Amino acid sequence: MTRPPKPTKWLVVLLLLHGIVAAAGFFAPYDPIEQDRERPYFPPMRIHLIDAHGHLHLRPFFYPLRLREGSFDRYEEDTATTIQLRFLASGARYRLLGVVPARLHLFGTAGSRIYLLGSDAYGRDQLSRILYGGQVSLLAGLLGAGVTLLLGALIGVAAGYFGGWRDELLMRLAELFLALPWLYLLFALRAFLPLAVSPLEAFLLVVVVIGMVGWARPARLVRGVVLSAKERDFVRAARGFGASNLYLLQRHILPETASVVLTQAAILVPQFVLAEMTLSFLGLGVPEPTSSWGNLLATLQQYNVLVSYWWMYLPALAIVPFFLGYLSLASALQERASPYKIEEKTNWNLS
Repeated sequence: MTRPPKPTKWLVVLLLLHGIVAAAGFFAPYDPIEQDRERPYFPPMRIHLIDAHGHLHLRPFFYPLRLREGSFDRYEEDTATTIQLRFLASGARYRLLGVVPARLHLFGTAGSRIYLLGSDAYGRDQLSRILYGGQVSLLAGLLGAGVTLLLGALIGVAAGYFGGWRDELLMRLAELFLALPWLYLLFALRAFLPLAVSPLEAFLLVVVVIGMVGWARPARLVRGVVLSAKERDFVRAARGFGASNLYLLQRHILPETASVVLTQAAILVPQFVLAEMTLSFLGLGVPEPTSSWGNLLATLQQYNVLVSYWWMYLPALAIVPFFLGYLSLASALQERASPYKIEEKTNWNLS
């Protein structure tokens, strides 16, 4: 018997990644909206253990950057000065997990700023903005997937269990949504909504919009599972003994849909994170100064940024480990839900 891969390891990986983003205040060295107008588009700084004279330092350090002679946007390390990196340093105030007030950061410096991933046009730290932006983008993806799966499960169960004209009407509506290009539908729905809104209102609008356009596929999958489950012998027997529809759904039908819903959740979350990034990139999502992965990439619409400052692409890479983790989890869940493959081996003993 060949056992399918366990999804546990991918769950652990995703929990670690989400934990880092959820605790962004601890891992981010600075406030994401704090500006330093004297250091626009500051390049990423390098951490050193060996100085320019070949001496080994036990504590990591970095060299401050200075403008290269004869240049206005090229920097070089000033090896005459070393700045020690401090761990568990006190810094800007934040709320850990959005609740607990704190000032402790994973790392920091005294009297200087360090830009591990560079800075943007306003001198804001890119690492801090990527971590805080992940909170917005990932939460939008998770909540959007929750809305979609709730709608899809309700519609799929109603269509599959009750059948008849309800099934026909709901499935024709699902086919209509499947035929429409969802990205353009997102743009159309968002265009009808007000543009001048607060960051919280914009976030909730994005969640509702992306959550209401992707329900058709989960609904069709859930409907197929319900159609199969309600014809099984134990369900017919329970119905024959007088079991109510609510009892049958709760005890026998809905548990059969769990694997499909979980697999769809692992597939939809990264898709909806990408949808939020697309809306914010085009200015239809969460506005500045609140950071999200989408509006962090919006500066790439400027040609001089696109060709001159490579570290402004880094927010696009932040989603990669999450995509890989979710898609691997979906694959593991799908294989685990499939029946075990039984390999029959025949041994011949010749005497």
